[in-house]
Amino acid sequence: MPPNGVKPGTKRARQYEKIKQSVEDQGKSESTAEEIAARTVNKERARAGESDEASKTSTDDKSSGERGGERSGTDGPKGRTRKQLYAEAKRQGVEGRSNMNKAQLQKAVDSGK
Repeated sequence: MPPNGVKPGTKRARQYEKIKQSVEDQGKSESTAEEIAARTVNKERARAGESDEASKTSTDDKSSGERGGERSGTDGPKGRTRKQLYAEAKRQGVEGRSNMNKAQLQKAVDSGK
């Protein structure tokens, strides 16, 4: 079932079903597929201005299609991108953030919380 706010038969409902089927075809469980599909559709709705509320990450981050699985899978470090960390550091007023690498930004952002 599509996430709340998505009417049956709409573009977003079809998008949800397609993503869910694709994830299930990759061998994931139905509940995992539903969660991934719902998150993706909700993010796309937020980016398109179709939702009542939207987080900064949903609207400012790369779209799921543009990202192309960049942060998925099992290899490599997970978490926020350097761009996301930089934006958070900027919101927190971290000094010297433009000269910091990803690890330094992560440390500065986490210590500021």
